[in-house]
Formats: sequence, structure tokens, C-alpha cells
Amino acid sequence: MDKVPMTLQGYEAMVEELKTLKGVDRPAVITAIAEAREHGDLSENAEYHAARERQSFIEGRIAELEDKSSRAEVIDPTKLTGDSVMFGATVTLADCDTDEEKTYRIVGELEADISKGLISVAAPLARAMIGKSVGDTFELTTPGGSKDYEIVTVSFK
Repeated sequence: MDKVPMTLQGYEAMVEELKTLKGVDRPAVITAIAEAREHGDLSENAEYHAARERQSFIEGRIAELEDKSSRAEVIDPTKLTGDSVMFGATVTLADCDTDEEKTYRIVGELEADISKGLISVAAPLARAMIGKSVGDTFELTTPGGSKDYEIVTVSFK
């Protein structure tokens, strides 16, 4: 089984979500199913089918999070050093064509949220940056064509 890299914050958020799913959401959906059953004919009971669908989602998510947490490899970026890009690094990139700069932090797949500047270690951009150092340039093929980027800063916060 492969380890699943994640930051400490990502691991804690995953554990909290698992706790909420098991302690709040699962009991609530069981109650909703029981209430819907009391309304009679289940074949035409929309509340029952919606509750069962919600239960299926919750149970699937619990199974996924339990699997990921059992294989979690928690990495604390603040304990990492160096000037090359690796998991946990906060990287500022400059688009070589426009000189526009963007900052990203490389995190685990479950933590990724591009709107917060968090990209998955498995994302093509992150894979292209891994191993590069400040001043290095690299090319990334995107659906819109090829883009060239330069690594401006690398830090571990």
C-alpha cells in the first residue's frame, strides 16, 4: 500500500471531518431514514430515497477517509529545509511571458484547494516543479498550449 503524503493541518482536518461524519452526519441520516420509513410506501417515498442516497455518500466518504488516514504520512513543512521544491514547499512562480507571479503550496491530494493556493503533489504543475531550485525555469504543457515558468522563491512555512 502506498503512503499518502499530507501536511499536519491536512491530517487534522481529515480526522475532524471523519469525526463529524461518524458522530453527527451518520446518526442524523439514520434518524432521517427511520422517519421516512414511517411515512409508508418506500417505493414512492422521495424523503426515504434522498436519505438513503445521503447515507451512501456518508458511508463512502467514511471509508475513503479511513483508508487515507491509515496510510497517511504526515509531513511537517516547517521542519524541512533547502532551496529545491519538494512536498510542503511554498513556491512563487513567475510566468516567463507576462512576468505575473503566483504563489502555491504543494500539499497532499485531499488538501488541495487552488482558490487558496494549495496544489496537489500529484498535479501536473507540482510534478513539473519538484526538484527545481530558485532561478530554474521549466515548461508546462497546458490545454491552452505550452507555458514557461521561473521559480522565484522556495520556502517552507
